[in-house]
Amino acid sequence: MNFAIAADGTRLAYDDAGSGTPVLCLPGLTRNMDDFEPVVEHFAGTARIIRMDFRGRGASDWPGPGTYTVPQEAADVVALLDHLGLERAGILGTSRGGLVALVLAATAKPRLSGVLFNDVGPDIAPEGLANIMTYIGKPPAYRTHAEAAAALPAAMPAFHDVPAETWAAYARRLWDQGPDGLQLRYDARLREAVAPAFAPDAVAPDLWPLFDMLDGLPLALVRGAGSDILSAETAAEMRRRRPDMGYAELPDRGHVPFLDEPASVALISDWIARLQ
Repeated sequence: MNFAIAADGTRLAYDDAGSGTPVLCLPGLTRNMDDFEPVVEHFAGTARIIRMDFRGRGASDWPGPGTYTVPQEAADVVALLDHLGLERAGILGTSRGGLVALVLAATAKPRLSGVLFNDVGPDIAPEGLANIMTYIGKPPAYRTHAEAAAALPAAMPAFHDVPAETWAAYARRLWDQGPDGLQLRYDARLREAVAPAFAPDAVAPDLWPLFDMLDGLPLALVRGAGSDILSAETAAEMRRRRPDMGYAELPDRGHVPFLDEPASVALISDWIARLQ
């Protein structure tokens, strides 16, 4: 495992595979770099695929909920780029990772060569936020990865025609095996950090100006047709504002696509070519 050091001393875990156009993969709220294993498999032969764990997740340090914010995570991305000596990179942002990319558009646009959003946009659907609060920070209900993989198809009804081996890999990426059952791969105190933003009376910030700041950069968007985070209306508005943005909608996926789907792979391939 490789580590970069943030300004406050937090160790940020990352993986660096392949060579060529640099693509930095940023995971979702409770997720980790392993979600991008399919991207490494498909593209490490033609691009430099860098994956990181945000603070409080995976193998990065867990310094506490006061630092688990999108602006801090954006600053950590810049710290990693500095550590790697990279002037620019394309950002492949899944869910929360896409929101970090929006903040980077405002704070560090010269460091971006493009952005691919995986099932996220400037507006977050309220039903998706409500769903996140049903599980974040809570211990998993399954004792083994095999038990979890068997239960996931029913627990995630927006996903169809998913091979058993994909569910098995998904369970492994989500949870560690502990002596008494599966364990979270992130700091459970992340719930404290995000709860105020998810409160029913919380006022969501207007992120559309940040999206517009990506003007001139190659963009792409993957949407699961059953997503409860990225609505069809938000995706349509993103495409209206950026008609040049690559787009793939996956009929058998919800939040978030695995990025191993043929349409996802084709879209990522086209986007990387435009980065070059």
